[in-house]
Amino acid sequence: MDLIEPILSIASQIYALVEKVQANKRQCKRVCDRVKALECVVKAIRERIKGQSSTNVEKPLKELSITLDSAKELIRKFTSSSWAKRVLNSGNHQDEFQSLNDRLNDAFQPLVLCQGVDLEDKVVKVFNQITREKEDQLDRKEDNTELERLLREHHKELQEKLEAMQKEFESFVEKKSLTEIDIQMIKPDKLTYTDFPKVPFIKTETSEVYRGKYCDFPVAIKRYTETLQTSISTVEKIFKKEVETMKRFESPNILRMFGICVDKEGPNPQFLVIMEYCEMGNLRQVLDNKNHELSWTTKARMCRDAARGLYRLHQSEQQFRVHGSINSNKFLVSEGFVVKLGGFELAKTETSLRKTTKENVSRSLAYSSPQMLLSINHKYSKECEIYSFGIVLWEIATRSIPFEGWSDKDFLEKVGQQNYQQPLPDDCPDLLGAVINACRAQDRFQRPSAGMLVDKLQTALGKIEN
Repeated sequence: MDLIEPILSIASQIYALVEKVQANKRQCKRVCDRVKALECVVKAIRERIKGQSSTNVEKPLKELSITLDSAKELIRKFTSSSWAKRVLNSGNHQDEFQSLNDRLNDAFQPLVLCQGVDLEDKVVKVFNQITREKEDQLDRKEDNTELERLLREHHKELQEKLEAMQKEFESFVEKKSLTEIDIQMIKPDKLTYTDFPKVPFIKTETSEVYRGKYCDFPVAIKRYTETLQTSISTVEKIFKKEVETMKRFESPNILRMFGICVDKEGPNPQFLVIMEYCEMGNLRQVLDNKNHELSWTTKARMCRDAARGLYRLHQSEQQFRVHGSINSNKFLVSEGFVVKLGGFELAKTETSLRKTTKENVSRSLAYSSPQMLLSINHKYSKECEIYSFGIVLWEIATRSIPFEGWSDKDFLEKVGQQNYQQPLPDDCPDLLGAVINACRAQDRFQRPSAGMLVDKLQTALGKIEN
């Protein structure tokens, strides 16, 4: 009979859709069970009337076909990535399931009666009214509980996206103004300090960093406490040359530099570097702060931002420009979890000012590529830097410290010789995980360029957001 095969085809489509549902799973599964029972009836009819025509079964089969189409579309609604929107727009979806189950039951009775087919008890039991009502009530209750949880999570994700969009908009407006301010020599009276008395929020062996304002923008003011005996004129000359280089690096994801300030009052001049202030601190601090709830959407966006900063550096006019010291402390995070690459701004100017310390020259083996581990003579390259960046991406994904507790021997044997990669979380989105692993590839040829990274991370972010 021409009607039977299309019905069986629709049933198969329903089974496949049920495997993909994201909400109302219990009720969708129950519909699936009842469709399977009806499939048994239809197959029994096919065997009974094989080679014969039967007009009395044609009408109920046509009605069943229409009902199954309706079931397929209802279930499809909950497989879509926009299921939440559809649920909210559909009114009372519980009524839809109730109506559908009634229609399936209505289809079962005439098909059984009109042909008098013998069915197993378990098939008949599926449509027992008392059993069916109890099952439906329990399914609704469990699905509603789960749906409430899912909608709360969805609402939270929407809030995160909205907040991120708001921050991005504010950042766009702010950065549009920021770029209008030239990198320049800044007079001391143009700076104001947030704290009084002045208290540094970061201290190192050679510098102190203070919060302040410049042209109404929040800034970080780095003061060198241990300086070389470099003349002011020499520092100014180096700075003016470096300004042109820094202009090529202007990007929302590279820490903005405003300039340097030389306070000539007193017996010893004070050298200050003025830069954009990122209120959330460096990336490692953000990842360690358990008060920050980071969804995979936020993590993917942070990875994308960091890649944009690295790309802007790598694709500069200087063919082999690299950062040289990529790690999670070199990325700063501003409000809205916007990640910015720092740690290389006005490098030549700063080198002319500060004394070299062990802190300045040390490089963590955790960020060293296998090639760098195996040969001290291996030239540091963009491919080496991509490996280091892959470790930073792994940190964002896991929020863990890379290779914590490892010895130098561990690095040489496991990373350098055995191609070991620290695992990603089980729930890490596939595309994001693939990008992170590609950056950490043993073969440097297999590591993506910074430009490719931006594209792949943007794609991964889009998949997660949808």
